Amino acid sequence: MTVTAIVDDARPVGRPLTANRLPTWAPAAVAVGSIALGCGIGAAAGLASHLQWGLLSGTLFLLISYGLAARVEGRRQAKDRFATSVVWVAFIMAVVPLVALTVYTVQQGIAVVDGNFLSHSMKGVLQSGPGGGIYHALIGTLQQVALATAIAAPIGLLTAVYLVEYGRGKLAKAVTFFVDVMTGIPSIVAGLFILSLWNLALGFSYSGFSGSLALAILMMPVVVRSTEEMLKLVPNELREASYALGVPKWKTILRIVLPTAIGGITTGVMLAVARITGETAPVMMLVFGADYINNNPFDGPQQSLPMYIWTQYSQVNNQYGYARAWGAALVLIAFVMALNLIARGIARWRSPKTGH
Repeated sequence: MTVTAIVDDARPVGRPLTANRLPTWAPAAVAVGSIALGCGIGAAAGLASHLQWGLLSGTLFLLISYGLAARVEGRRQAKDRFATSVVWVAFIMAVVPLVALTVYTVQQGIAVVDGNFLSHSMKGVLQSGPGGGIYHALIGTLQQVALATAIAAPIGLLTAVYLVEYGRGKLAKAVTFFVDVMTGIPSIVAGLFILSLWNLALGFSYSGFSGSLALAILMMPVVVRSTEEMLKLVPNELREASYALGVPKWKTILRIVLPTAIGGITTGVMLAVARITGETAPVMMLVFGADYINNNPFDGPQQSLPMYIWTQYSQVNNQYGYARAWGAALVLIAFVMALNLIARGIARWRSPKTGH
C-alpha cells in the first residue's frame, strides 16, 4: 500500500482538506452589530445606565462570535475565536473606564489650569470665592514624594539584591514574608505608625518629612517585589561568565546584574512613586495641610495635591472649590503620566544594547 493510500484512508469521511474560514472583516462586523443590538435592547428595556448597554453588547458579541464561527469553521476554531473575543472584551472593559476618567477630568479641569493657577497659593483667598491656585500643594507633593523615594528606593533595591543574590535560610524567608505583608497594609496604618513613633514618641512636629516617612513605608515593598522579579530574570549565565573571569560577586552585581535589569527596576520604582503620589490619609495625619507656601519640608505643615483636592471638593455647593479640585486632579494625572514617560526614557537609555 502506498503512502497516498494510507493518508486517504486516515482522512475523515466527508471532511475537506481545507475548512471554511470567516472573512477578516467578520469580527469587526460582529462587533458593530453587537453594539447596535445591545444599545437597542438597552433602550427598549428602559436601562438608563450605559454600563448595562455595554455589558449587553459584550455578551452578544461573545455569543454571536462563537455561534457564527461554530457554524462556518467548526467547534474547535469557534473555541479559539471565543477565547480571543473574551480577551478583547476584557481589554475594552479595562480601557473604557480609564479613557472616560481621563476625558472627564480634562473636561472639568482644563478651564481652571493656567499660569495663575499653577503659580499662586490659597493664602488670603476665600474658599467659597474665585482665584487661588495649587503652587503650595505642588511644592509639597514634589518634596514629599522626592524624600520618600530617596528613603525607600535604596532600601528596597538593596533588600531585593539581598533576597536574590545572598538570601538563604530562615532570614530570607522572614524578609520575604514581611515584604508581602507590607504590600497590602492600608495607608492609614502606615500613617498611624509614623504618628505614634515619630510625632508622639519622639516629639517631632507636623511636617512634610513626617508624611514622607509614611509614604516610604508604602513605597518600599513595591520596590522590593518589582526589583526582585527583575533581578530573577537576569540569566545566570551572565553571572557565571563574570565569576569565571575572576570578577568578585559584589562587582558582578554592580556591573552586570543591575545594568541588565535597570529598565525593569526603574519602571518598578516609578510604579511605586505613582502608588504614593495620590495618597491622602498619611498626609492628613502627618503633614496637616496649609494654605500657604512652605518650602521647608522639615518644619511646619505643608500641603499636597491629593489633600488639596479633598479639601476643595469637600466644600458643599461651592462651584469654585469644585473647579479647583478638578484642576488639581488634572495636574496630578499629568504629573503621574510625566513620571511614567521619564521612567520609559531612562529604561530605554540605560538598558543593555543588543548586537551581534
